[in-house]
Amino acid sequence: MKKITFPIEGMHCASCANKTEQSLSKVKGVQTANVNYALGEASVEYDETFLHLEDLSRAVQAEGYKAVFSSETMEKTRTTHSSHDQHKQDRHQHTGRISAWKLFVSSAVFTIPVFLLVMLKIEIPGNIIGIPVSYWLQGILATVVVFWPGMSFHRMAWQQAKRFTSSMDTLISLGTLAALIYSWWSLSYGGEVYFETASIITMFILLGRFFEAKSKRKAGEAIQKLLALGVKNAHRINTSQEIEEVPVDQLIVSDLVLVKPGEKVPLDGVIVKGQTSLDESMLSGESLPIVKNVGDVVYGATINQQGAITVEINKRSSETVLAQIVRLVKEAQQTKAPIQNLADKVASIFVPVVIGIAILTFIIWFVLTGDLQTSLIPAVAVLVIACPCALGLATPTAILVGTGHGAREGILIKNGEALERGKDLNVVMFDKTGTLTQGRPQVTDVEVYQIEEKEMLSIAAGLESLSEHPLAKAVLEYANEQQVKPLMVESFVSVTGKGVKGIVLGKPVLLGNPTFFREEQIKMDDFDQIIQKWQSDAKTAIILAMDQQVIGLFAIADKVKVSAGQAVKQLARMGISSMMITGDNERTAEAIARQIGIAEVRAHVMPDQKMTLVKEVQEKGRKVAFVGDGINDAPALTQADLGIAIGSGTDIAIEAGQIVLVQGDPGKVATAIKLSQKTYRIIKENLFWAFIYNIVGVPLAAFGFLHPMIASAAMAFSSVSVVLNSLRLRK
Repeated sequence: MKKITFPIEGMHCASCANKTEQSLSKVKGVQTANVNYALGEASVEYDETFLHLEDLSRAVQAEGYKAVFSSETMEKTRTTHSSHDQHKQDRHQHTGRISAWKLFVSSAVFTIPVFLLVMLKIEIPGNIIGIPVSYWLQGILATVVVFWPGMSFHRMAWQQAKRFTSSMDTLISLGTLAALIYSWWSLSYGGEVYFETASIITMFILLGRFFEAKSKRKAGEAIQKLLALGVKNAHRINTSQEIEEVPVDQLIVSDLVLVKPGEKVPLDGVIVKGQTSLDESMLSGESLPIVKNVGDVVYGATINQQGAITVEINKRSSETVLAQIVRLVKEAQQTKAPIQNLADKVASIFVPVVIGIAILTFIIWFVLTGDLQTSLIPAVAVLVIACPCALGLATPTAILVGTGHGAREGILIKNGEALERGKDLNVVMFDKTGTLTQGRPQVTDVEVYQIEEKEMLSIAAGLESLSEHPLAKAVLEYANEQQVKPLMVESFVSVTGKGVKGIVLGKPVLLGNPTFFREEQIKMDDFDQIIQKWQSDAKTAIILAMDQQVIGLFAIADKVKVSAGQAVKQLARMGISSMMITGDNERTAEAIARQIGIAEVRAHVMPDQKMTLVKEVQEKGRKVAFVGDGINDAPALTQADLGIAIGSGTDIAIEAGQIVLVQGDPGKVATAIKLSQKTYRIIKENLFWAFIYNIVGVPLAAFGFLHPMIASAAMAFSSVSVVLNSLRLRK
């Protein structure tokens, strides 16, 4: 079996993806087929002995779309997604967005004059063959709109008609053509014309297509930014023990590489020489660096903070933890359920019924009257009343109003998909670091012995000013807040993973963790109780000593955000339970959870396990929202029924989430969920009203109670009602 992923051009609705997926699945030799509308691509697993790529291309083309194959796509599988592939896909989506924008602008340029001529009842002097010039102008401009920018609707409707299927394109094509053709026919004998109806419908639908194309382009940005984290070049140590700079793609398993301070580890491997501390926050989400010694595993794209190390590569670029995260995000993105599916499913049944009713109406009236004009008017009225203008407005108007209200509250709803995902939630899973906590270590408590506090702080600040450890920065920030200047330090020494020491005011001083002090044989029995209390509260104890005597203690912790507890309480009132997920140890996790009021906690959770936890809860029939801010949260954010990203976090998490909290305030989680649920409810109401006009109006038109002009006005009113209903979200 072989897997291949390739772009598909021309898809613009969820039903397009569904029909293409079904078509691919029916090809002999295809094991599985998955068409991702959000990314505009298909992933197919197939047997090469039964089919060729041309067979897949023909299956896609039969549905009216185009499969784009290249030498790169033929060679790649889903587990070896490259930046080159992603750049090509990004260009493809960018081109689609620009094309959609140009079509909308083109339609607007010709539609606006038609609208003004009708609404303002502008009369242009003169006539041609007895018909006013203003009518000619309306007809010509509307015809240009319908058959130029709107040509894609008719082309797709024809392709679907040949396969005995229908969708929104069929409705749009029939509605606009019915209004246009009837208007030209009516114009020939001086009757009513509805040119503005045909052109305005086309313009509004094209505007919706532009918004869809714009949101689709965002879908792939998370992948691109994840790939950008990787290292391009590495310092490889060759057999002659010489260092050569080579592209990361040329590294193989068992190669030795040198990683200098400040550089990223190129690929996953094991340290064979040296010791250091690594910033692994891009994987674990934890702000504190991890001390690494010989024999410890290191991960690609993590940052070496201190000493130079030699690493033996043990994973290829396609097998690293970062590559796995990329793959997990792509897999999670494959399962989308856009709300537009509802309109398309109804349309697939509704359109044939409307066409049948229109034909039947014409036949019955012609049999009864024998008059072509009398028979044609009610038949056209049936088609006009079935025009999908309100259907086209139902979703975008609610989204525009809902997202506008959310933006004022600091809540960004990125697309309509988030609205459907936000309904019926049962549990919210919170990442800890950066989501429920500040995401950086801060001094929370200080104890001083034997000397003044400012003198003690100046000694500690002097030592920490020469260290690059994150805990050192916390002490320096605290000293700065207290307006204390660091003292000069002589003979400074840093002991990796333990602490620092030196000479201050001619006396030996030490600053570090309890392990460091035990090794230095400094008595700490009098301070064990307070240190244990801090540790039980998820705080790190740092001790300062001078002349072998303890003179100060610092408690350093990642502080809980003020609104975290409030968020949990609000969700509980909504009947939604909360769960905390963290890569930290159990003691720290439970201490933080107690402060916030969360009963369910999962600790020591790695990136791929976060996504697995989400799946486990979903398999129990519960709807899950995941709230996170780190790169490691991206797979879980996309797998969850609703992904809520903290705006103060990484760009990748923000791209992966469907809702973004701009200020990073977890207290907005409940508000965001309420807003998404209400907006989704408004969309369902809009779709109801859009269809009810058809359900009531079609029979009236068929019996001759609705003239096409009245039918057009009814559809216009249905659109107005949809907009007015959406505006309720402004409250």
